[in-house]
Amino acid sequence: MELDKIRNLSDGELKTEQVKAAEQLFRLRFQMKLGQNEGVKKLRGLKKDIARIQTIARERELGLYGEAPKAESSAPPAKKAAKKAASTTKAASTTKAKATTKSKTKKEAR
Repeated sequence: MELDKIRNLSDGELKTEQVKAAEQLFRLRFQMKLGQNEGVKKLRGLKKDIARIQTIARERELGLYGEAPKAESSAPPAKKAAKKAASTTKAASTTKAKATTKSKTKKEAR
């Protein structure tokens, strides 16, 4: 089954398709154990279909499908840039404080 077709299914239809695919997979495995080696490609295809269905169900559960991935990828660098700027200002103020402390100790030593 194609990914677009799976995405267009409702949640209930997704569950029924998963049950049907799991049933077919069981029957194919049973036939393979009996010595019929005709369904190897279909076996692989069914496994992939089940994985696709489960993936889309999980995406819907988490609310991931439909969001723009570019928006998510642009947000973390902005946070990193803000953290970097904050850390550089902290470092600069720390360096100034150390320099001031050193100059005070030199004056006191005289």
